[in-house]
Amino acid sequence: MRLLVMSDTHGDAEVIKRVREANPQVDAIVHCGDSELSYDHPYLDGVKKVRGNCDRDDRFPNEELFEVDGVKIFVAHGHLLNVKSTIMNLLYRTKEVEADVAFFGHSHVLGAELVDNILFVNPGSLLKPRAITEKSYVIVEFSNQTWTVTGYTDKGEEIFTNHYALSK
Repeated sequence: MRLLVMSDTHGDAEVIKRVREANPQVDAIVHCGDSELSYDHPYLDGVKKVRGNCDRDDRFPNEELFEVDGVKIFVAHGHLLNVKSTIMNLLYRTKEVEADVAFFGHSHVLGAELVDNILFVNPGSLLKPRAITEKSYVIVEFSNQTWTVTGYTDKGEEIFTNHYALSK
């Protein structure tokens, strides 16, 4: 399973198009909110997407829950779960919906961690990054009970690759 995850593009539709075109071999594309585009924008076609605090189109859901290859994926922008202060609310909500992974944005800070065998990933921002200078997105893969998260710049240059093995 291979997923393309981005967030906080804040009106830059072209970066969404560029990143999608650079990563055609994925099972799903996720946008964690604050696209500031219309829900039916062509560059968001087929994308699992949620509403961020800057999105005005109320057709975006606040949360998305879906499965790929038996893996349950939870997506929320994070502003309603106070992710800038703590991921505890996100952890509780992810457990409540029984998801295996949670994707979120809002803080514009690229990062990933495994908590209670649940992977949490923030792809950073493709427009206004915080904590690092590079605009970013991630590719998340799951195979043999191990998550692999690779962060990329908006130009497709690798920032990091981390592996997270599930405990038994």
